[in-house]
Formats: sequence, structure tokens, C-alpha cells
Amino acid sequence: MGKEPHVRVDDLLRFTLLVLTRQRFRSAMLLFSVAIGVASVVILVALGEGARQYVLGEFSFIGKDSLVIFPGRKTTTGAMPPISGASARDITLQEVMLLERNVTGIESIAPLVLGSVPVSHRNRERDSMVLGTNAAFFAARQLAIAQGEGLPQSALDEGTPVAVIGQKLKQELFANRRAIGEWVRLRDYRFRVIGVLEGRGDSFGMDLSEAIFVPVAAAQSLFDVHGMFRVILKVRGGVDVEQVKQELRARMKDYHGGIEDVTVVSPDAMIQTFDGVLQVLTLGVSGIAAISLLVAGILVMNLTLMSVRQRTAEIGLLKALGATAGQVRAIFLAEAGTLACGGALAGLIIGQLVIAVLRRLFPAIPFQAPTWALAAASALAILSALVFAWLPASQAARLEPVLALGRR
Repeated sequence: MGKEPHVRVDDLLRFTLLVLTRQRFRSAMLLFSVAIGVASVVILVALGEGARQYVLGEFSFIGKDSLVIFPGRKTTTGAMPPISGASARDITLQEVMLLERNVTGIESIAPLVLGSVPVSHRNRERDSMVLGTNAAFFAARQLAIAQGEGLPQSALDEGTPVAVIGQKLKQELFANRRAIGEWVRLRDYRFRVIGVLEGRGDSFGMDLSEAIFVPVAAAQSLFDVHGMFRVILKVRGGVDVEQVKQELRARMKDYHGGIEDVTVVSPDAMIQTFDGVLQVLTLGVSGIAAISLLVAGILVMNLTLMSVRQRTAEIGLLKALGATAGQVRAIFLAEAGTLACGGALAGLIIGQLVIAVLRRLFPAIPFQAPTWALAAASALAILSALVFAWLPASQAARLEPVLALGRR
């Protein structure tokens, strides 16, 4: 038997480029379909990662030494808190004061009452979110005061008629005039403005620049409520956070007649929960986008099949000149592989351009596609193209030279 003729890689590549250039429209279609598939995966993964990092960042600033108490108990591990706060018994302000006095290791405690009412000054009025809390809330949420001062360091049950307003609310009510020392009206209550919040004061995606902060006791009177929406605690340095959590649960159980109906969570628990949920969502949408790569692979198979039928005579001539079945198969696989590589590269570039635009439009969200996503999308595109091109390439390899030439 004679030695099988060898085809050099550069010759195969030149021949492949010659064929692809000759069939520009078909090549462009394949390139475009693969590029769209890869770009879709990259962009969706970047969206998911950006959302995940944003949410984790919003929670992580609270610090590992913080705890949050929610009314209602729907878990035993303190993972996801109840959203509505539905509970047989509320967390009252008196209980918060007892916790502050009796639980060891608490550095600061910030109760929170939430509501919405129109805030007016003279003839100007605006519907605003009202947060009833205390001075500790500003430190816990790292909110800065641009003008004046924050809420006073007074007892929790003192409803002093003072308020801190957000920047946008200040602009709506006072325009460019000084707000400090002025009075605003919330329903039948009047509050003296003692401070203006700096910037937006974002809180879990909420814009606090339109909010107004009043003492928690004043907010209870304003909304005629007794229960707290949330209670945020800061644990003293060096104290075991888990131990404080257990003591808080035990105290609240005592206050509620032996019923454990509150949830105490730490930022770590919330971060882990959100991290897991958002990772699953990211992988889910990425998987949906990856389906487009399989569709692109089917398109590769159909167009390769058409190419084989159109080039039957060419295949017969190659085999008559001594080309083996493997070399004929390699020609068609090289074409599919080259197009997939080009499409993957174009998809990566398109994806990164879209991500750059998203970063510019939403600078607060860290959109970024991880390296594994770029590699996985490219590898899947190339693998899909080669797998789907294998059948028509093998069909071409099986053609007999005499029969192939006879089909001209």
C-alpha cells in the first residue's frame, strides 16, 4: 500500500478561506448566527453577574457585625426574611428598648417605622416616604448629612418634632432657599427641619433623596402604629454575633409569651441566600441563551449539507486526485470550524461593546462577564458547529469519485 498523501495545515486553511470567500453570503449568515449566540450568552451572564454584585454590595455595607430583626417567623435558619412582616404580634418600641437595655453586646439599635404621606411647606407639597427611626440608623446605613445635623441622640420614646429631609425633597419644597430651621407639615403634625441628607442615600435600590426622617415615636403617632417594620442592631466589636442572635430570639420569645415569632438575620445569611438565588438565575438565563448556539449549529449543518450537494463534482475530482475520505471530511469541518471561530470572536466583541454601553448607562451596576462565561460560550459555539457539521462532512467523505463526477 502507498503512503497516504499528507495535507498541510496552511494549505487546508488557505483552501478553506478561498471557499468561504467564494460563498460570501452563506459564510456571512453562519458568522452572524454564531456571533449573535455568543453575544447573547456573554450579555446575559454580564447582566446576571452585575445584578448579583450590585445586590451583594448593597447588603455587604451593613457589615458582618449587624443584625436585623423582622416581625414574623417563616424560617428556622434565618435565611430569607418575611417580606410582609406578617406576625401574630408586632415588635413594639417598648420591646426594642428592653432589648437595648438587657441584651449584652449591642452597640447600637435602630428601630424603623415606614410609611408615606404628603409633606408640605407653605404652598408646596410632595408625597414622600417617611422613615421613623433614630440617630443610629444613619450610622448603620452610612448616610451622610450635607447640611445641619442628623436626628438627635434622644430616648426612643421621645417624639421630638424634628426632621431630616433628602436632597430632592429639599429642592422640591424649598428650591434654593435654606431649609434648616424651617417647618414642614405631615398631616396634622409639624416638624422642624434640622438636617438635609447628602446625595441620593441609596438604600437597597431605594432613592432616599425624596424621603423624610423623623423620630420613631413621632412616626408611630403620625401613622398610628405600634409595631416596628424592622429593627437594625450593631453588635459591639469582639462579641460573638451568633450568641447575640440567640439571646435576641430568647428575649423576644419571652416578651411574646413563649412564642418564637420573629426572625433574626445577619447580613451573611442574607448575602448567601441572595448569592445562591442570583447565581441560579444567571445560569438559567445563560442556558436559555446557549440554546441559540445550538440553533446556530443546526444552521451550520443545513448549510454544510447544501454545500456538499453543490460541490459534489468538486469532491469527486478531489477524490479522483487521491484525496482520502478523512481529508474530504476535514475540508468541510475546517470550514465550519473557521466560521465558528470567527463568529465566536465577533460575538465576544459585540458582547463586550454592549457591556461597555450598559456600564456607561448604569455606572452603579458592575456589569461584567466572567472569564469562564467567555470561554464557555466560545467553546460551545465551536463544538456545536463541528458536531452538527460532522454528518454532512461524513456524507461528503463517503462519496465515490466516479459517481460524484457523474453527477455534474
